[in-house]
Order: sequence, then structure tokens, then C-alpha cells
Amino acid sequence: MSPHPLLCSLQALDPRQVLQASLRPVSAAAKARPGLIVAGATGALGSEVLRRLAGSGGFAHTQVLAHEPMSTGLAQVSIAAVRGEDIAAWPVCPPVQTGVVMFEPPRLYHDRERALWTPQPAQLPALAQWLRRCGVQTLVLVLPHAPGRLPQALRHGLASIDEQQVAALGFERVLLVRSAQQPLRAPGGSLPEKVAAWMLSTFKYMIPAAAQPVRPARLAEFVEVVLRVLPAGIHVVAPELLWQAVQAPHMQDVVRAWLNTGQDCQAD
Repeated sequence: MSPHPLLCSLQALDPRQVLQASLRPVSAAAKARPGLIVAGATGALGSEVLRRLAGSGGFAHTQVLAHEPMSTGLAQVSIAAVRGEDIAAWPVCPPVQTGVVMFEPPRLYHDRERALWTPQPAQLPALAQWLRRCGVQTLVLVLPHAPGRLPQALRHGLASIDEQQVAALGFERVLLVRSAQQPLRAPGGSLPEKVAAWMLSTFKYMIPAAAQPVRPARLAEFVEVVLRVLPAGIHVVAPELLWQAVQAPHMQDVVRAWLNTGQDCQAD
């Protein structure tokens, strides 16, 4: 069984360090830090975002949504088991201030990822309402899209009715990150099908570099950097801005310049 990368780090911990950490008193500063809940901590992106945020020291505790209870072995990370696909019927979780939602499907060769819960895009409004009932004030949505297929008019604003509904739920901060998704590998087929897939794949070189997918590790770093300085309001990260930030030698400079310009999308 292939464990989740975050859970793999537990195996390298000395049991004495774990015991000492559990006995160490919690400081007032740690108690003041917000709690984090993550939906869709699967795939390369979900793994990187979870690892980055849970280990950043910016959150007092991290909960990960899963289909069934799991043991993480890390004091600052726990599993929040949810049953069924009727999100409205889920019990309210303990109060948490920050929520991160991703939609990347689990990797089939990571058995533990199959136990983690990943939302479908159509479940976004119901999930956002549940997170709001859990006390979430800051909501981060990493929204995948096909490279080169997102209309220019929708890159900097709310692109669907579902997004408008989420924006109207009363979150203090909403961050929508429009990230180009990695193309899915086509399953093996006949020789003509393989030739046709190869010919169609050549069109990816016609997509501008700024609209290409970015590495999961850099995208996770971007989310962490933005959360440090994110002001109140609704903020939409266009693919071009994301590309510019991950290419810059100092990502935080690009983020601060973007936020200072007031390029935010306000809900109607």
C-alpha cells in the first residue's frame, strides 16, 4: 500500500520527539492561530498544498476530509470522516477559520488517497455552505480549467453561477485560483487511436506559455504566500498572474503588487 506523501513523513520521526511534542504546553500564540480544513487533498497538487500549509506553522491544526477514519500520526493533522455524498446532511465540524478546496482526482497507485474525499465541481455550492456552517471565514478554491479554453472575459471574474453563489455566502475572504490542469493521459487503444491522440497533442504547443499548467509545488507555494497577506474581499487569480508569480524570483513581490492594485472581483 502506497501511503500519502504527508503521512510518509511520520515514519521518519523519532518516537521520543513525538512524545515530547505531545507533552509540550501549547503557547498562547499557537492557540490564536486559525484552524485549517482541506477538501480534495489528493493528486500531486493536493499533496503539495496539504504538506505546505500544514507545515507552514500558520495554522494551529489541519483537518482533512476523508471517506473513512485514518490515522495520520501527526499532532497538527487529523482526519475528518464524512459519510455519503449528501453534503447538506453532514454534521457540522468543530469551528475552523480557513478552508481549501481542490478538485484533482486521487492517483490510483496511492491507496491512501482513495480514502480521501474529493469534491466534484457540481458539489461546490453545497460544500461551501457546509464550510460556512463550520465557521470558515477564508475560503480558497483551486479551480482547474483546460489550458487555452477559458474565455478572456472569465479569467478575472466569477465564471459561473456556482461561483457567484459561493461569493454571496458571506465569507470574509474568498480566493479563486484559476489553474490550468495537466492533460489526462489517454488510455491505450488501437494504433489509429494512438496516432490521432498524438496528432491532437501537437496543438498544446499553440497555447501561450502563460496559459500552461504550473508545477504543483510552485502552485502550493503561491497559495501559502497569498494566504499570508490576503485582505478581505473576493480575489480571482487569472492564469496569467499565476504564471507570472511562479516565474518571478520573489513570488511575494508579485502577490503584493497584485493585491495593492485592487484587481479584485466584487460580488454583485
